[in-house]
Amino acid sequence: MASQAPCINLQNPKTMDLFLPESGLVIWMLIAFLIVFAILAKAGWPMIMGAVEQRNTHIADSLQAAEEANNALAGIEQKRQETMAAAQAEQIRIMKESQDLKTQLIEEAKTQARQEAEKIVADARLKIEKEQAEAMAQIKNEVIALSVDIAEKLLQRELSDKQSQGDYIEQLLKNNKQIQA
Repeated sequence: MASQAPCINLQNPKTMDLFLPESGLVIWMLIAFLIVFAILAKAGWPMIMGAVEQRNTHIADSLQAAEEANNALAGIEQKRQETMAAAQAEQIRIMKESQDLKTQLIEEAKTQARQEAEKIVADARLKIEKEQAEAMAQIKNEVIALSVDIAEKLLQRELSDKQSQGDYIEQLLKNNKQIQA
């Protein structure tokens, strides 16, 4: 068996009482509402409004702090970029200085090596010239000594008589006069 839902008959005056309360009930409901409203207006409303105002103040302070933090962060970011730019400029300057120093040291080393090489070559030339001069002097001395020995032997052989000695002296005097003239 199927149960049926109760039907509300809108034409029946007793069912209409729910929607149309009596005037006495409406007055007591109005008085109760006003009393509750007065109590809430006196005690609850200021607390609610204070909490809402406090919440608004907290939100405004938080927004201001967030904006200050964003500004500070932007300042820090700008300082970071400036610091990075300065560090890069310093790095470039240091690299340039080290490159210049490297070039200068290489040039100084080349100059010093060139000077040392020139000094060594000059010393070697002087030594060679000195040794050549000594060798030439020694050869000269040997040639002179040999020439004197040969001349002495020749003269002894050719000048064994008086006539040959006189002829030889005259020939030497003539050669001496020709050399002086």
